[in-house]
Amino acid sequence: MTKEAESRIEGREIFGRVLCGIDGTPESLEALRQADSLRDPSGRLTVVTALELASTAEAGWAATGAAAQLEAAAALALEAARAEVPGADLRCVEGRADQVLSAEAERLDATLVAVGTHGIRRLVGVAIGSVTTMVLREAPCSVLVARARAEGEEQLGAIVVGVDGSPQSELAAAVAFQLGERFGVEVRPVTVGGDGVDRNAVEAIVPDAVVTEGRPVEALIASAGRSDLLVIGSRGLAGLRSLGSVSERVAHRAPCSVLVVRPPARA
Repeated sequence: MTKEAESRIEGREIFGRVLCGIDGTPESLEALRQADSLRDPSGRLTVVTALELASTAEAGWAATGAAAQLEAAAALALEAARAEVPGADLRCVEGRADQVLSAEAERLDATLVAVGTHGIRRLVGVAIGSVTTMVLREAPCSVLVARARAEGEEQLGAIVVGVDGSPQSELAAAVAFQLGERFGVEVRPVTVGGDGVDRNAVEAIVPDAVVTEGRPVEALIASAGRSDLLVIGSRGLAGLRSLGSVSERVAHRAPCSVLVVRPPARA
């Protein structure tokens, strides 16, 4: 690992200011638990739930009652979050969930945004604006897409990290090995064979990467089959260009939690 990559995550910056979106569902509470476990011991965790009152406008005479129901649901979601992580900073913000998360990430200068996933396929998510899809596409920082671990497993287990020789994958590898050391778990670097991979650059990052064949998305997903966390770098694509993003497609389809690493804004 180069000194440059190590310096870019000095002080565990990626886990320093963590923002988690919740909606009261088991998936969002799982994201909260994982976000809290990854948070640096000296870092901060903020939990936000969105109050989408605009959706009650079409309720007509029943709008007041509908708004009251949404407010009650938001309060219950925050109470559930408080029970899981008593020390977290809890916020209820009016607006659409993905927009609220983006705004809060900017306001807090978040280094990691954590969300759960309800299994919506990626292209469908783009079409209907699912929160996970929009956060993956627009977040200015690293993103954790959390999935439940195997029954009975509470602590982070094996980690797989994708390495292709790029600076983004070098940073992902640095984060993965840092997590491995912190939690005392195995880290398995994986690279996908093919003409687009610089083998010398991969060797310079991790000399013992497992080489697997196939298309990058499918190969990474298969490699993550028995792990708790897949770590991948992001090239920062946004808008229509992100439709071809390997990190976004993997995050939607992987069988485990996925950490999409982006450099901290202040690095």
